[in-house]
Amino acid sequence: MRSRPVLVFDGDCGFCTTAVGVLEKRLARFPDAQPWQWLDLGDLGLSEHDVTHYVWLIAGERRFRGHAAFAALLQMQPSWGIRFIGRMLVTPPLSWAAALGYALIARFRHRLPGGTAACALPR
Repeated sequence: MRSRPVLVFDGDCGFCTTAVGVLEKRLARFPDAQPWQWLDLGDLGLSEHDVTHYVWLIAGERRFRGHAAFAALLQMQPSWGIRFIGRMLVTPPLSWAAALGYALIARFRHRLPGGTAACALPR
């Protein structure tokens, strides 16, 4: 088990890599960010399907995917305002919109800035 939280993302996706880099520069607290291609997924209890469809934040025994991973990342911040936004992203009905927004971004990430054909989700 890792002692420090890890953010697992798709390192083959230019959009994902860019987004992680931007967040890492802008947020005061940031976990160890690793492309899933560099990790032993079995050690993390993740499958290739898990990591090709969602970003993951693993903190000890807790696991967050998709919009909940982003919300958990915001909840790690020292600013109460940013933590509040993170909490709201996992509170219904806003959580429904956040889940839908994440699904749309994941589905069309190959068309977003920095995205390439390699970013497209597997069918």
